[in-house]
Amino acid sequence: MRKQIAAANWKMNLTVDKAETLINDIVAAGIQPGQDQAAVFAVPFPYLQLAQKAIEGKHNYFIAAENCYSKKSGAYTGEVSVEMLQSLGIQYVVLGHSERREYFQESNQFLAEKLNIALEYNITPIFCCGEPLSIREAGTQNEFVATQLEESLFHFSKDDIQKIVIAYEPIWAIGTGKTATSEQAQEMHAHLRKVLAGKFGKEVAGNISILYGGSVKASNAKEIFSQPDVDGGLVGGASLIADEFITIIKSLK
Repeated sequence: MRKQIAAANWKMNLTVDKAETLINDIVAAGIQPGQDQAAVFAVPFPYLQLAQKAIEGKHNYFIAAENCYSKKSGAYTGEVSVEMLQSLGIQYVVLGHSERREYFQESNQFLAEKLNIALEYNITPIFCCGEPLSIREAGTQNEFVATQLEESLFHFSKDDIQKIVIAYEPIWAIGTGKTATSEQAQEMHAHLRKVLAGKFGKEVAGNISILYGGSVKASNAKEIFSQPDVDGGLVGGASLIADEFITIIKSLK
């Protein structure tokens, strides 16, 4: 079975006291993810060590960085390298989030460089892809996300591509008042897996976890996660509420 993942994405939120309380409250719930499950907390850089300490000794709990730079080290003031993340014991990093693409103009090619160095340091990337409203309304979403995969992922070997987690973000359904149904989520996830199968083979594609990142909440997580090609979620706002994220973790297959 593919790994089922509930990934929290805190974004640029919380003070240190609130961050510590939140993660401690979630861990205190005593959820024990199964062998094929994982709870991942993508937290702001200043909270990485705090979060690592909170999950110490907890089975299948992991901490992720929300980003990294494409170089090992050097004169890149304000950036954080995967070498730094590795030295802290961080095992996941979120790359290509729609906000990074939109606000910081991160291209598919630039993200390919970040993915390369993350794997070089044995850090699992959670690679985000997804289409904006204009693309969805034009009906060209399948081609759009296929291009994102092709330009960032198709240079990898069959072995390395299976070390990457993919997260699909329907950007058009986040903060727009429009809602993506669980069927729409399944439709796109199946398409992503088909694109991957076309390049790497059906067996390899079947081993890649694909998360859904479209306003997952406690109230809809179980239905969304029940779809055959949905392997969990990359959760934004709901991950900042302990009870919400606890329920979301419990909703994994």
